[in-house]
Amino acid sequence: MRYSMAMNEAYIVDALRSPTGRRKGSLASWHGADLGAAVLRALVERNAVPAEDYDDVIFGCVDAIGPLAGDIARTAWLAAGLPDAVPGVTVDRQCGSSQQALHFAAQGIMSGTQDVVAVGGVQTMNAIPISAAMLAGREYGFEDPFSGSKGWVARYGTETVSQFHAAERIAEKWQLSREEMERYALQSHQRAVAAAEAGYFASQLLPVGGLEHDETPRDTSMEKMAGLEPLLENGRLTAATSSQTCDASAALLMVSEAALKRYQLRPRARIHHLSVRGDDPIWMLTAPIPATEHAMKKSGMSLADIDLVEINEAFASIPLAWLAETGYPEEQTNVNGGAIALGHPLGATGARLMTALLCELERRGGRYGLQTMCEGGGQANVTIIERLG
Repeated sequence: MRYSMAMNEAYIVDALRSPTGRRKGSLASWHGADLGAAVLRALVERNAVPAEDYDDVIFGCVDAIGPLAGDIARTAWLAAGLPDAVPGVTVDRQCGSSQQALHFAAQGIMSGTQDVVAVGGVQTMNAIPISAAMLAGREYGFEDPFSGSKGWVARYGTETVSQFHAAERIAEKWQLSREEMERYALQSHQRAVAAAEAGYFASQLLPVGGLEHDETPRDTSMEKMAGLEPLLENGRLTAATSSQTCDASAALLMVSEAALKRYQLRPRARIHHLSVRGDDPIWMLTAPIPATEHAMKKSGMSLADIDLVEINEAFASIPLAWLAETGYPEEQTNVNGGAIALGHPLGATGARLMTALLCELERRGGRYGLQTMCEGGGQANVTIIERLG
């Protein structure tokens, strides 16, 4: 006999983020624990849940070495001066780490084993550059994480595992010209600048260390971008059509229905769907396409039901290929700019995107929002939220 149990609902009550600090910018000297602590402290202070009542802290982080090592979720909570009794766990699903942190928190709440969870992520890319963890093994005799594996080589050979090569392959397959990708990048900056000037980010930004606004949006032009050298020889992508290195943190408060009643909280959104899918790890960055299709089937929805989409702009070719395959309206996608303008703080990006998605749904009065992103290993998370209130 099979027994069924009603699934609990998981709610988002609050979401906030630090500004994105550019390369060699205002946040470059910050310790990762302190940058993570800033958003966690604010999250606790502005919500009516006693700090000791949090069940867990789940944070995303990539390249977790040096100041980011030792379970940064736990360290950041403690650095914020919050109770010893609350544990923390750090998640690494590459660029989707803090989106996966949200998924784990939602699953804990839906299962009935947790009621109050702080989720988010932090990355200090000035201090710990991208791929630092992958290169850290060289002093121990490991050139990279893949080539020493007999099973990996038997399956994938010695092909380069590189986001740059993958992004170029995608541009070639979907016939995306350099000019088309530069036009998309320019729009990302223009949207971010316009949103900042209109005050759209005010409700989500937490000033940190005197920094009150994102440092990453640029005053650029098609002419300026046209003069840049490609990332790869004879390639189409340049630094202008790639996400920016930056420092940032973000955090959300997720709770159960019981916690809503117990602490008299107002839910801002309900988690409607969670899933994650994989694709070819050599292509690496294509997974948002099959993951979105999978999410539509699992949820019983169509993209016509979705009011807004946030898809990470790791490279301009990623959202452009996704848009080409899905047919989703570009004017409802990354409406206030994406990672090309606002930076891609790796382990914090998923939480930053969800904060942006929630706040823009509220501003527009939309109902459903979808978030997805490409991730190392050829993976992609999909989260669908329903705005409440």
